[in-house]
Amino acid sequence: MACMAALLALLGAPAGAADITKGGSLYATHCAVCHGARGAPPVMPAATDFRRVESLMRPDMQVLLSIKNGKGAMPGYFGILRDQQILDVIAFLRTLS
Repeated sequence: MACMAALLALLGAPAGAADITKGGSLYATHCAVCHGARGAPPVMPAATDFRRVESLMRPDMQVLLSIKNGKGAMPGYFGILRDQQILDVIAFLRTLS
């Protein structure tokens, strides 16, 4: 009976919260070259400026899919970053505006 209760508790537990610190590190490694260290694209003017609030007005899952699939000059990160890592990056991005 105790095992069943523990199993139910694990299944009902919410997914891990996004980690802004990990997201910042991942952003520095994978994104900052094009989007700038603080979200302002220094070299690629067509890259999204994450300091602008409207650039992140979409729900996390829509932003996650954009990052996974890529768009235009931005490569997709499917198979490179796990969903939780992308959610960590998104949490960090939301601190830039």
